[in-house]
Order: sequence, then structure tokens, then C-alpha cells
Amino acid sequence: MHTVAQLGCDGVLIDARRELRPAEISDTGLRQLRKMLDDLNLRVGAVAFPTRRGLGSSEDLQRRVEASIDAMRFASKLGARILICTLGGLAEAADDPQRAILADVLATLSTQSHRLGVSLAAQAGDTGPQTLADFLATLPEGTLGLDLHPGQLVTHGISPQEFVSTVGQHVAHVHAVDAVSDLAGGGSTEVELGRGSVDFPALMGQLEEYSYRDWLTIERRHSNQPVEDIGNAVKFLRSL
Repeated sequence: MHTVAQLGCDGVLIDARRELRPAEISDTGLRQLRKMLDDLNLRVGAVAFPTRRGLGSSEDLQRRVEASIDAMRFASKLGARILICTLGGLAEAADDPQRAILADVLATLSTQSHRLGVSLAAQAGDTGPQTLADFLATLPEGTLGLDLHPGQLVTHGISPQEFVSTVGQHVAHVHAVDAVSDLAGGGSTEVELGRGSVDFPALMGQLEEYSYRDWLTIERRHSNQPVEDIGNAVKFLRSL
């Protein structure tokens, strides 16, 4: 966190499943964490709770829902307003039973999110933007937002700009991650922000049309010089 502050960031994203689990931090530890954030003039922009299975998968569903609610409580205690979750694959057929399961789960989580002041932002994997738009149109307004992760979209062969054009009004959080398509092996390779195939100036312009004013979270997982890359990413985003 000291490094993040020195790089000129405004806050951090905390992974509540793989980095700092709610059950493993005491109230005293939580107070110390909040004090460190205050001392460094940082905020928790969002809390991520990635799961192996999506919210529409019936296997171990109750445990996954309860763990997601615990993560929301954790986010609320840290002052974060966004919980990033895993939507999982979404059936294209409107009458598919999986959609009904997912809608019920989201209704339960939405009730808790409104009570705790923490909104859901789902990562949708390889689900196409139009399929997402059709599903979101069946939910009560404010039930679910979306996490825009350009790097993941490139991996799945989805245009980030098409994603924003189709479901931009639902974007609640943005990952500032760049990538280039791997034409030989399929998928993509993460690269330094501004060096890949994602046109971030155009993307920011699109988000501006939807009055997006929330977080841009820089993520750099595959680099020999992550601190330098993140520092450059901060400067790049501020220049936009």
C-alpha cells in the first residue's frame, strides 16, 4: 500500500478470496487496515470475490451465496461501494432454468447489497454483450452492474468498445488492463497499459457518454517490472 500511494493512486482493490479473507482478519486488524489507508490517503475502491463457479451454477450454491454476502459485509466495513463477483456463463435461451436460478440468487444478493450500500459488479466471462443486455433487461433496475475488464474481453474475442456500446449504462467498475490477441495459440497476452489492442482513449470517451465516474483499477499480473508498469499506467490514465 505504501508503494501504491507513492505511485499516485487514489485507492486499492482488495481480493477477499485469495488475498485478505474476511474470516481471517479480526476487528483489531480491520481497524489497523483502515488506519493505514487513512494515513496514506487511500480508499478501498472495490472488493473482489472471484469464485470458481458462477452465481448461476447450482453446485454448492448456498455456500457461495453466503460467502458472497460475507464479502459484501467486509466491503461495507472497508468503505467500498463495489463488490466484483463472477457471473459465470449465461444461457442464451430466455427460458433456460439456469437463468431462473441466477435471477433468484441476484435478487437475494441485491437485497443485501442495498442494505449494506455495496453494489454488485459482475464479470461475465465469455458471455456476449447482447446476451448480457437481454438478461439485464429482465431484472429490476439496480440489481446488477457489470465489471468492464478489457483484457478478459480480448481473451474471449469480444470487442471492449462493442461491450460498452451495448451495456455501457450498466458498467459499475472498470479494470484498466490491456492485452493483445494471441492469434497462434488463441486467447490473449497481457501487456502494459496503452501498448495493446485496447483503444483506451476511445473507451474512456464511450464511458463519458454514460457519465461513468467510478474507479479505474490498474492490474498488472504478468510483468518483470510491475511497479514501473503501474506507475506508467497511472500517468497514462491521468493524461486521458
